[in-house]
Amino acid sequence: MKSFEDLEVYKKAFEFSINIFNLSNQNSINRNIVYQLERAALSISNNIAEGFELQSNKQFVKFLYIAKGSCGECRNLLSISYRINQRKKNILN
Repeated sequence: MKSFEDLEVYKKAFEFSINIFNLSNQNSINRNIVYQLERAALSISNNIAEGFELQSNKQFVKFLYIAKGSCGECRNLLSISYRINQRKKNILN
C-alpha cells in the first residue's frame, strides 16, 4: 500500500463521513448532536489517515483503535437521534 487512500477501511470511512454530512443537512436533528456526529465521523477517516502516515505498525494500530472509538460514538449519536425522532413522531400522531 502506497497511501491510506488505498485502504478499503479508509474508503468506507470516507464515504461514511460524506453520508453523515448529507444526512445532517437534510434532517432536523438537534444541532448539538449534528456537530458532535460530524466531528466523530470525520475523526474516523482522519485517524486512519494519520496513523497510516506515521509509518509505524504500533502507532497505526493505536490510531485504528481511536477510529474504532469514534465509530462507537457515531453509533451512539445515531441511536439517540433515532429515538428522539421516533418520540417526535409518536407525539405528533
